[in-house]
Amino acid sequence: MLELTGAADTAEAIKRLAVRGAPLIGVAAAYGLAMEIADHPDLGALEEGWDELRTARPTAVNLAWAVDRVKAAALAAGPVRMAGAARAEAEAIEREDVAASAALARHGADALEAVLPTDRPARIMTHCNSGALAAGGRGTGLGVICELADRRPVHVFSCEARPLLQGARLTVWELRRAGIAHELVVDAAAPGLIRRGEVDAVVTGFDRVAANGDVANKVGTYPLALAAHAAGIPFVAAGPSSSVDADTPTGDAIEIEERGADEVLRDWAPAGTAVRNPAFDVTPAELVWAIVTEQGVRRP
Repeated sequence: MLELTGAADTAEAIKRLAVRGAPLIGVAAAYGLAMEIADHPDLGALEEGWDELRTARPTAVNLAWAVDRVKAAALAAGPVRMAGAARAEAEAIEREDVAASAALARHGADALEAVLPTDRPARIMTHCNSGALAAGGRGTGLGVICELADRRPVHVFSCEARPLLQGARLTVWELRRAGIAHELVVDAAAPGLIRRGEVDAVVTGFDRVAANGDVANKVGTYPLALAAHAAGIPFVAAGPSSSVDADTPTGDAIEIEERGADEVLRDWAPAGTAVRNPAFDVTPAELVWAIVTEQGVRRP
């Protein structure tokens, strides 16, 4: 368990990915700012905490969206009621995310059931972690898979999701806990499994969707989308509508977070080796079979 008390430690937890997943960092940041205002109910603390949290990570739009809402609620309430209004807004954001997770899971499972083979377990590949450890509710991409597993047999291929192995460390743990059949897949092997006809659909979460339908998600998602498109199987990106950014025209305008070299070098690469470590990539809309939010299923 990780106990956070205000804006600074919440922002630090988000930066180091102790708190991660687009919906969850929004919920956590909202509470972080609300706690900061409760301890220091003044405009200076509000502005400082808002800025620190808003800039903790750049790619997922939920972070800015959530702390902007809490800040606006606090300012509208005035100095005397600022803390209570901020807390109420954070609680509302969490409730909305739990409800969104449940709704989008149903929509995504409905869409997949209409196209998946019915004579055997559905073979679903997923990437990174988009389950209950990444959202206020049951999850986004993994939430869709869990909903589908409630209805019919499912076998999940979970990609490792380098550099921090969130699929291996988190998704596999969630699948085991849920009693869903699964196998862990090396990232580089995943497109080959799709080409060989071993996968019926790819389902992921997303950190941001641009206005044209381009999808930003954990690095390694783009090769899966390419492989799915080539194989003629669905590539589904699922997440709350709060991750859809109408102000960003295309995926090329999304800022891609670059993380530290140590996450890649570990103990096996020679010291001083130059590293590129983008945390996300962008999948063009034309490769996306469906974008699923709590509002329903959208085609590019």
